[in-house]
Amino acid sequence: MGLKIGIAGAGMFAKSFIPLFKAHPLVEKVAIADTVPERLKEAAAKFGVSETYTSLDDLCKSDVDAIAIFTQRHLHGSHTLQALRSGKHVYCAVPMAHSLEDIASIIEEVTRSGLIYMTGETSYYYPSTIYCRDRFAKGDFGNFVYGESQYLHDMSHGFYEAFQHSGGTEWKKAAGFPPMYYPTHSVSMILSVTGAAATHVSCLGYRDRHEDGIFRKQANYWHNPFSNETALVRTSDGGMCRFNEFRRVGWSGNNSVYMSMFGTQGSYEEHGQSSIWTSIRPGDLQDVSALLHSNDYVNQDADPSIPVDLRRDFESGLSLVHDAERLPSSYLGMPNGHFGSHQFLADDFVKAVTEHKLPPTHVWNAAKYCAPGIVAHESALREGEMLAIPDFGGPAASWNKLD
Repeated sequence: MGLKIGIAGAGMFAKSFIPLFKAHPLVEKVAIADTVPERLKEAAAKFGVSETYTSLDDLCKSDVDAIAIFTQRHLHGSHTLQALRSGKHVYCAVPMAHSLEDIASIIEEVTRSGLIYMTGETSYYYPSTIYCRDRFAKGDFGNFVYGESQYLHDMSHGFYEAFQHSGGTEWKKAAGFPPMYYPTHSVSMILSVTGAAATHVSCLGYRDRHEDGIFRKQANYWHNPFSNETALVRTSDGGMCRFNEFRRVGWSGNNSVYMSMFGTQGSYEEHGQSSIWTSIRPGDLQDVSALLHSNDYVNQDADPSIPVDLRRDFESGLSLVHDAERLPSSYLGMPNGHFGSHQFLADDFVKAVTEHKLPPTHVWNAAKYCAPGIVAHESALREGEMLAIPDFGGPAASWNKLD
């Protein structure tokens, strides 16, 4: 018998993963749950799914083995805990949670139950991250000195439509989500390369002035005044990082997530559409842009509700550094997105549950990628006070990991 997966939330992002889960050879059944009847009906018809539910409660009571959570970002912590406590394995789109208490509770529940939890962090599978991770493992960077990464995503580039699509009449209250509560695209690009953890952070925030009034203390659920936040972080290996989370920024580059890393022996930098490797050896300067380029394609079955400014995220395929041979043959020619990450995310979760092994973005790594931002926002509210980031530990030695 194959795996039975329930999809919680049938919005824009879920529609990229439903066909991938359905096409996986180890998956027997896919069910969908959504609280909006029209959205549920449309997704079920589009993807040929006969089993539907009108609430997460009902999905948790069903016979699915695992639940993939694609609900609004501020609900991820509570929805994950509900699914785990009902005995289901969990795949959850980022972020993991927006409180340290929920992170601790999720880890406690995974430890108690032995269930698989995986955070759906796309940046872990980005070509640049894979390239740097491979070179770091070979020692090409030497010791890590400094890294910087940024998620530059102006609200006008598809976020208004996305929040309106998922948030209903109260969408502005959810849209004011503190930028550093959504840090994992940036944080994971550096920490997944080095394997270190962030230990301390000082963060500053930009108090928003935009006429839409979304980022105002009185306008959102978090009393958040910041649309942009910049964090300076100390890492457990003695290195330093800078993370930028900007939602008001005059930037319309090829990608919204960029990284650069500097070591004692070698360094990697991204500038616009150029990717450069250099080392301590004079004259060693390599343009690796072609190696890291993700193939583009036009998805003929693309969701028309996806804003134009977000289309590239959902229509980018594999690069030369991706190990395409490890993917199921059924994925060949299927839709992909976020620079080739979607297929790897779906495949790793299905294999992790089936083999009962930890996926790369397991619950302890999810905490490493999420917690720094939560503490960073608190630092910003305190005008940059340096604060300690809690260490949530790692998996017990008894856990096996996916290859």
